[in-house]
Order: sequence, then structure tokens, then C-alpha cells
Amino acid sequence: MIRHYIRIARPDHWFKNIFMLPGIIMGLYYTDFTFESTSVGILLAGIFATCMVASANYIINEWLDTEFDKYHPTKKDRSSIKAVLKPRIIYSEYALLALIGLVISYFISIGFLLTELLFLFMGFLYNVPPFRTKDRTYLDVLSESVNNPIRFVLGWLLMGIAFAPPSSILIAYWMGGAFLMATKRFAEYRFISDPVLAGKYRRSFKYYTEEKLLVSTVFYALCSSFFLAIFLIKHRIELLISFPFIAMLFAWYLHLGFEKESIVQTPEKLYMKRDFVLYTLFLFVLMIVLLKIDIPELHWFIKNY
Repeated sequence: MIRHYIRIARPDHWFKNIFMLPGIIMGLYYTDFTFESTSVGILLAGIFATCMVASANYIINEWLDTEFDKYHPTKKDRSSIKAVLKPRIIYSEYALLALIGLVISYFISIGFLLTELLFLFMGFLYNVPPFRTKDRTYLDVLSESVNNPIRFVLGWLLMGIAFAPPSSILIAYWMGGAFLMATKRFAEYRFISDPVLAGKYRRSFKYYTEEKLLVSTVFYALCSSFFLAIFLIKHRIELLISFPFIAMLFAWYLHLGFEKESIVQTPEKLYMKRDFVLYTLFLFVLMIVLLKIDIPELHWFIKNY
């Protein structure tokens, strides 16, 4: 039975904590941080702590979704439904993983601890009645995608920075996450292909339609692009060169959402789309290069417009 309690913590979803990486990269840009054995240990400890808190959120998510997941074509086979799990062990596992993550965070920094607490609290709001924001139209996407800027800040704080990241990049990161989540909702709704059954699986689907979800993805993408452009122009004009490639990434991801049994329903498995992964890596390398090189000609735009 222990494998079911491990599975409900979803260690295979730890890959999502890669969203800490841009925060780490930006932290390196804003500081003179140098990697040493101690700093590498802190970095690994911080990532592990975030994985523990994320797993605590996954546990409460899957456990409290049991009565709804049975209506989903594939999630009905989850351990929380198929296996006889004991509530006492579930809640003990949740508390233990959260405690491990928070204790490690305390020894990293107070700011890191407070951010991990916010990460845990957002998981509580998202899953636990009477709040359960996942049941509320649009708020379900916005309240879950806020974990993206939280992860960004966690990566940023691991670089030992005392000040907050630029608000423009945090909002862009949040809206980018909302785009990813809305696309996932769109793909799920199409996959279930039965509005009544979809409403039983996820209450927000009682009010969503394919049209509403598709329009919302465009709105989130535009918001993310707007604040990203503000950040690029204000803080690092060279990064403006990456903008068309970022737009292509948004378009490609939305295209994946239209596929039958789309993989965006399970973003932790995106590594299976090798061409998409290679393109993402190319974009990542491009942005690192643009952080390092200066292109004086681009500063003409700032002076003249």
C-alpha cells in the first residue's frame, strides 16, 4: 500500500519546479553571486524544500478531489479512487511533507520561509472548502497559476537577494502561467467532450465553454506579453530580440491544446514532445546569451521612442 501514498504525493510532478529556474537566472543577473560548495548546498536544499511543499499540496489536491475525479476518463484510475487509503495517514503525510519543507526553508532564510508558506497557503485556498478556488470560474486558473511567480521568487531568493524582483516580470510570469493553465482547461474540456460530465468532474466547467476558455487564453497571453515587454524595455533591451520567439512558444503551446488527447492536460509529460522541448531549450539559451551581451544599437529605441 505504501506505493499509493507515494504516488499521491506525485514526485513525477516535481518537474514543474523548473519554474524556479528563471528566478535563479535573473538572480544571477542582478547580483555578483558566485557558486561555491555552500551555495550549491543551499540551492539544492531550497529546491528539495519546494518539492516537499509542492507534494503536500498535491496530496491534499488529490485526496479532496476523489469524489470529482471519478468522472474523469483517466483520473478515475488514480490511487485515491482505486485504493483504500486511510485519512489519518493522508493528513499525516501532508503535515509531514509540509513540515519538512518549511523547516528546511527556515534555515535558508526568513524570506524563503515566508514564500514557501504562501505556496502552501495557496494550495490550501485552491483545494479546501469553503474556499476551494478551483471550483470558481476564472479564479481557478488565476489562483493556481499564481504558483508560477511564487516559484520565481523562491529561485530569486536562493541567490541571497534582499530586494524583490521587478513587478513587471512577476505579473508577466503569472499571466504566462494563467495562459498555460487555461490551455490545459481548454484541452480537458475538449477531451471529456460532454458538458454535463465535465461539470461533474470540475464545477467550474458548468460555466465554461470552449469559446470562453479559448478567449481567456488569448487574454492571458496578451497580458503576459504586455508586462513582459515592459520588463524587457525597462531592464534589458537586448532581451527584446527574444520576443518573437516567445510569441512563437505561446502559439505552439496553444496548438498543442487542440490535439486529440492533448499532452497539455498533463504538462509534466511535455518532455515527450521533443521538438517542443528543443525549441524551449533554444529559447532559454538565447535569453541567457542576451543577458550577457550588449547591443548598443538597440538603445536607440529607448532614446527616441
